[in-house]
Amino acid sequence: MTTLSLLAGLALGPVVGLLATLAMDPVMARRPEGETAPKVAASVLTDTPVDDAPERLATWVHYVAGAGSGLLFVGLVSAVQAALGAGTAVALAVAGVAQFALMVGFFALVPLPRASGLPRQRLGPIRRDWAVSAAAYVLVAALIVAVATGV
Repeated sequence: MTTLSLLAGLALGPVVGLLATLAMDPVMARRPEGETAPKVAASVLTDTPVDDAPERLATWVHYVAGAGSGLLFVGLVSAVQAALGAGTAVALAVAGVAQFALMVGFFALVPLPRASGLPRQRLGPIRRDWAVSAAAYVLVAALIVAVATGV
């Protein structure tokens, strides 16, 4: 069983997050509302309608949140290994489910309801497309950590 040290996890997490975010980008681009999620965050931060949210801020928020989520994912993997004494493969599966739930739940409960300028009929498709994008992120993050830890 390979476990990550605190220092290794701190170094690996943001890299995992950025690479997973880059891999998530083409998935988001193919979804009808896929590229709306970063604009939702920028909308909330600037108190502007989603369609008028600053593009540059949306991009920055997307990648910073992606890097932070990578740190969270690596931390979850380490925590599952420590708490359950589980191997890396089991820890990746458990952490992956938790990470997906956190990503989708946070987005659906915090920024999305606070965004302005979105008609109700767009909310379901935005949540669904974000869930697909988050699933791609988690899958890639898990693959990167698996390779990095030699699973």
